Amino acid sequence: MTIHIDGKMTVRDLVGRYPQTRPVFEKHGIDYCCGGGKSLSEASGERDLKLPALVSDLEEALQASPGEAKTTEKEWYAAPLVELVRHIVDVHHGYMKTALPRLRSLVPTVLKAHGAHHGDVLRQVQELFSALDTEISSHLMKEEQVLFPYIVAVEAHVRDGAPRPRAPFGSARNPIRQMEHEHDSAGEVLAKLREVTRDYALPTDACPTFTAMYEELQRMEADLHQHIHLENNILFPRAIELDGS
Repeated sequence: MTIHIDGKMTVRDLVGRYPQTRPVFEKHGIDYCCGGGKSLSEASGERDLKLPALVSDLEEALQASPGEAKTTEKEWYAAPLVELVRHIVDVHHGYMKTALPRLRSLVPTVLKAHGAHHGDVLRQVQELFSALDTEISSHLMKEEQVLFPYIVAVEAHVRDGAPRPRAPFGSARNPIRQMEHEHDSAGEVLAKLREVTRDYALPTDACPTFTAMYEELQRMEADLHQHIHLENNILFPRAIELDGS
């Protein structure tokens, strides 16, 4: 695959069209979900990274043979929005509905067992996770019950001539703006969790439950990055354009 990459290209476009570049951005700590609208020049500058080095890594990822690629992902820029919505709900919302209850059990259990020696860190983890849990649970419900059905109905109206859905919120931009704000908030909490745990460094006396908690928090972080990328960078812009708002 021969693709010319320059500093003006945005992180969002590269990850959206070429998912195999995502590990490159993750390796360099570059935000491709909430901050995906930045150019490669801006993103590399913020990380004190030389642009040519970033471009070289991206080109290497793009040139990987199909057998070396880790995943083959659907072209979500072209797929019907109903399919993208279904994917987000089944894969990412589905994961959250399993992970959050698990962490609700793990976090207090670890704090109780290790609070004497690691209470300063674990109390912060509990506070941050509790805030994230509350926000995400509400966020998923609003998307599934309000925004996503509206997007699917608008697509059916445009594609099939179905009746145009009523929009009690004015236009799609309004709930989308709120969802993006909540994405930013979740991203800030995830960054704080990584900071207080020193990149999830386990103490020497960590038990299997402690290990399981940190592993699940890291899985949740990785899943949310992909989840937010699909919404902020692909679903929402396409929905706004389709809605004509």
